[in-house]
Parts: sequence; structure tokens; C-alpha cells
Amino acid sequence: MFSKFLVAFAILALVVASAGTVPGPGSTYRVTLTQQSVVKGSDLKAGEYQITLGADKATFAAGKTSIEAPAKIETGTEKYRSTAVRYTTENGKAVISEIRIGGTATRLLFN
Repeated sequence: MFSKFLVAFAILALVVASAGTVPGPGSTYRVTLTQQSVVKGSDLKAGEYQITLGADKATFAAGKTSIEAPAKIETGTEKYRSTAVRYTTENGKAVISEIRIGGTATRLLFN
């Protein structure tokens, strides 16, 4: 009886430990853009955005503004300490190429 309880507890511990490590559709994160940015041709003003992940897209929402962009979602082996937005410059504009979500091992690629 005790061994069944121990096995059940171990399984429960594994489930809890792995919860939230793989982003699924519908996962949401907050990201602050420090400068005016472009994602897949759409302009985003500087400010805080809620990003909702879909199967192969990310939706940026702030107030009444909502922009969808195709994104590749990758899960690495180590968690990122803080959220980081990586840019490339195209035609003098800051274009979002990657977002690393702090506290997770998730990164979003916008290539």
C-alpha cells in the first residue's frame, strides 16, 4: 500500500515539475517593446504587449490593437533569465526577428 502511494506521489511530482515547460496553443506572455517595431510588415508602437501563441502564429495585443504574425515556436534546454527582443534593421526600421521569453525556455522566431 505504501509503495503504491509512493509511486503515485512520484508520478504527480513529475507532472507538476513538467507543467508549463512546453508552450501550447493559447499560452500568453507579456513583452515590453522599448522602441517602435515591425513584425511581418505590421508596425507596433513602443509599449507593453500580451503575446498569445497559436500553432504557428503569435498574436500581439495591446488595448484594442491586435496583430497576428506567423512565428516558429522553439523550446530550448535552458530557461532564459529575462525576456529579450532581438531586432534586425530593414529600411531603417527595427524588425523583430526573435523574442526570448524570460522564465521559460521558449523563443519565438519571426523569419
